[in-house]
Amino acid sequence: MQNHLPATRDSSFTIPISQNPNPTLGDGRFTGQGLFNWFSQCHGVLHNIILIVASLCFVLYLTFQTKKSLRKLSHGRSHIIIAYYVSLWLVSLLNLAWCCFQAWECTPGKELAWNILSLFTTSGMLFLEVSLIAFLYQGNYSSGFDALTRPFGISALVVGLDIVLKAIYLFGLGIPLFIDNNEEQLTKKWNLWVIHRLVLTAVYGLILWMYHSQWRDRLPARPAFYKYIAIMFTLNLLALLACGLMGSGAGFSFWLYTTTIVCYHAFYLPLLYITFLADFFQEEDLHLENVYYSEMKDAGFFDADWE
Repeated sequence: MQNHLPATRDSSFTIPISQNPNPTLGDGRFTGQGLFNWFSQCHGVLHNIILIVASLCFVLYLTFQTKKSLRKLSHGRSHIIIAYYVSLWLVSLLNLAWCCFQAWECTPGKELAWNILSLFTTSGMLFLEVSLIAFLYQGNYSSGFDALTRPFGISALVVGLDIVLKAIYLFGLGIPLFIDNNEEQLTKKWNLWVIHRLVLTAVYGLILWMYHSQWRDRLPARPAFYKYIAIMFTLNLLALLACGLMGSGAGFSFWLYTTTIVCYHAFYLPLLYITFLADFFQEEDLHLENVYYSEMKDAGFFDADWE
């Protein structure tokens, strides 16, 4: 069974490590006990079940909707939607693998594989985050090669820099960013995560501020988009708080950080799909136009017509 490394002598705060993991995980044999340990290792059954069930259900939903989605994409001919739909599929599969292989974090010999899988999964989800903001800034369903390459170029640049920085930590400095098993490296690791969350929180906070400022007209006239931004701002703010407290060894900070990670990997992709793609894949174009008109009217964009 897994051991725990106390953060301080007088603190009850513990971090799961893999000094003595169950041998059935290490040799890859899935006996009954080994399968149970696969689900319960590191973070517990509830943690792993939520991640696996949520990610699997979303992949199954995409699978069942594939025929209708492809038909809609072939008729719509939107380069942005096609590219984003393909990216969503790839990241969803990566995320499903990440959720299913949680036990790798505590399995001897799997540390490198876990860090690489985590690096590409989180980078893929960050790519979707950045590109979504870039797409919506220039119009939700703009067509054309230039409308596709600009936001994708910005997203690739941001994510590329993020991957390089994390790779330096992982392979250059030997700091396992995605494994909580070394007390001496906690400060350096959590400092990076604080910076990462601080940047995301600032970006989402700036967009929320713009919504309530004179720059409101520069943003898309979709209340669903602002609800998405508000949710992501809150999630990143909580994660920022948890990362900041991790260095001090506060007992509840690890629980708070783990909760934000579970919410992000379990529910972010469905939230993104509902915000950006769901309306596009409606059967009737008239319904889509009515949705956008209703949202713009609720946002007050037609108030001037009555004055």
